[in-house]
Amino acid sequence: MNKQVLIAGGGIGGLATAIAAARSDWDVRLFERAAQFSEVGAGIQLGPNVIRCLQAWGLQRPLQQVIASPTALRACSAVSGLELGRLPLGSDIVHRYGAAYATIHRADLHSLLLAALQQQSQVHLNLQQSVASYTDQEGVITIRTDAGKLIEGDALIGADGVRSAVRAQMLGDGPPRVTGHLAYRAMVHQAQLPKRLRTGEVTAWLGPQLHAIQYPVRRGELQNLVVIVSGPPPDDLDHWDHSANLPDLLQHLKGVCGYLQDLVQHVPEAGGEWRLWPVADRVPVSSASQMAQGLVALVGDAGHPMRPYLAQGAGMAIEDAAELQRALSMHDLDVSLRLRRYALNRWQRNARVQERSLRNGRIFHATGPMRWGRDLSLRALGGRIMDVPWLYDGGN
Repeated sequence: MNKQVLIAGGGIGGLATAIAAARSDWDVRLFERAAQFSEVGAGIQLGPNVIRCLQAWGLQRPLQQVIASPTALRACSAVSGLELGRLPLGSDIVHRYGAAYATIHRADLHSLLLAALQQQSQVHLNLQQSVASYTDQEGVITIRTDAGKLIEGDALIGADGVRSAVRAQMLGDGPPRVTGHLAYRAMVHQAQLPKRLRTGEVTAWLGPQLHAIQYPVRRGELQNLVVIVSGPPPDDLDHWDHSANLPDLLQHLKGVCGYLQDLVQHVPEAGGEWRLWPVADRVPVSSASQMAQGLVALVGDAGHPMRPYLAQGAGMAIEDAAELQRALSMHDLDVSLRLRRYALNRWQRNARVQERSLRNGRIFHATGPMRWGRDLSLRALGGRIMDVPWLYDGGN
């Protein structure tokens, strides 16, 4: 009889974990608080480290149907509009790392993971149910749902996001920290933009106390835009209306180049709407016990929420799931030892990505001499600085 894993959360991390567990010959019961599986209209960058994980799950074909394949990663000055550095992608990245660099609509990635799960008979998806608490006693994990229902299993995986209830009970370390950065996000139809504003590349626009990212998704039909600025968060994060005010964003962009201002202002005309999120994270992971204890483990934002300045939030959740698959497949070990093995193999890499994301945020938003030094370095070394071999080579 197969062991049963209980998964809290039906986002990308939760679905990836469910795929991994099913491929390890575990029965899966996943609990998602929403009434239906869905994702917001945002983009995700998938480095070759992440693509390799998805390929190993047999998802190459559905991926190819929905991704965009950007030709380069560019860094530009948000003030002057000039290119500072460029890293060719495409076949160059495939040759170096054995997999492509792709960009994808978050909803498309979520949908293909869900479709893969729905083909597995041992996976049971439970909507409008969330994990409120658990007990870990005598080799059995028992969860209590928000409706008061008790369900037993052999392991519990917290994939319930940055404000994880599973993490809150396991670690008791309080809410995530507010970073002082606000992310304005929009998705637009490229065909509805003037040709000069369309893109087939990933471009990071770097300016004092702000930066912007643009790249294609969904076969290049859509363009994802993110502008991150410094600013105070709203008072009530849990009940905040995320609709954003374009004039407020333009106030932050007073000193940037004409191209970027034009792009931002064209969002409503191109079928998009600006939405606003405060960026939250936690201090980088410092030990394996922060990712697994007893019969409970954490993946993705529940375990290591990070700032988006290395574009690896979803990627690390997928890597977590791939490592968890290896651990759960060790059928000669007790479950707690399997989860401990998972955590030992993941915590340092996740911590390194969290730390590099913090560092990138300081570099992206630099002012004064640090900004000048950044721009000079990018002009001199370009792609050598923008490539990240330890990340793209060191995945699962």
